[in-house]
Amino acid sequence: MSRVPRLTVDGVVRRANEILLVQRAFDPFKGCWALPGGFVEYGETVEEAVRREVAEETGLLVHPSGLAGVYSDPGRDPRGHTVSVVFYCEVVGGTLAGDHEVQALRYFPLTALPTLAFDHEKIIHETVKVM
Repeated sequence: MSRVPRLTVDGVVRRANEILLVQRAFDPFKGCWALPGGFVEYGETVEEAVRREVAEETGLLVHPSGLAGVYSDPGRDPRGHTVSVVFYCEVVGGTLAGDHEVQALRYFPLTALPTLAFDHEKIIHETVKVM
């Protein structure tokens, strides 16, 4: 386990009163739903990373339209300390289609969220009230 936090990104993609979630195909939290996102690659900006991760996991092309927040609780990921930069994302193209990392993907009403991975319930509750 690294003694340095790893950097991740997550995308908040909304459609009216719904939010786009992906069902994780792998542990940790296999089968749970999450915001689309993942690890930032070396040499990549966080904006590039959120565009890449959302496209890989959902098939959608997005524009990161604003910073939703930074989440750094050392216990938020059982694999080790991660810091996530969370962006509001506008869909600018693409077709909704998952990849090998997701079992399913869909928009959920904000009033009927499924069981969420990591600290994504907290992120959604804190970020959607200001959108």
